[in-house]
Parts: sequence; C-alpha cells; structure tokens
Amino acid sequence: MVKALVACRAGVGSSLMLKIKLNEVISEHDLPVQVEHSSLDGLPSFDGPIVIALSDVAEELQEQGIDKVVVGIKNILDKDEIYTKLSDALKQLQA
Repeated sequence: MVKALVACRAGVGSSLMLKIKLNEVISEHDLPVQVEHSSLDGLPSFDGPIVIALSDVAEELQEQGIDKVVVGIKNILDKDEIYTKLSDALKQLQA
C-alpha cells in the first residue's frame, strides 16, 4: 500500500473535497493507495512518497524541491484527471 497525502494551505476545503474524490477513484480502480489528509503544515511529518494538491499548491511544492512525487489536480471533480495523474505517480515510484 502506497501512502499519499492530500494537502492544501488550510487543510479544510479543497483538499477535503479532493480526498473524497480520490477515495472514489481508488475504490473504483482498486488502486493500492492509502490517503491521508492535512494542511501543508503536516507535510514535514508525512512519511509517504506521494503528495496530491490543487495545481497551484503543487507547483509551489515542486519549486521548493520536496522529496516526494507531487501530483497537481486542476479539476477536483474530474475523476479521469485524478485517475490518470495518480496512475502516473504510481508508475514513477516503480521506475
């Protein structure tokens, strides 16, 4: 099981909605991912390899050079986008 952190600046609004959609996609496609949820303050203590956030937050994290696979989601409601990007992140971990 791969741990993924869904994060946003405050940890309440957008990331919580994204976590719900992520769990739907994970369940529908039987993906080996366990999702945790936090504000960005929880990132330093997160020990998993994947961080998922809205695109603007993801870009900031990539610019900071964090040692995680960062997934940026543009549309929280787009399950196809979520599935494609999460699958790509899992493939990066296997490479």
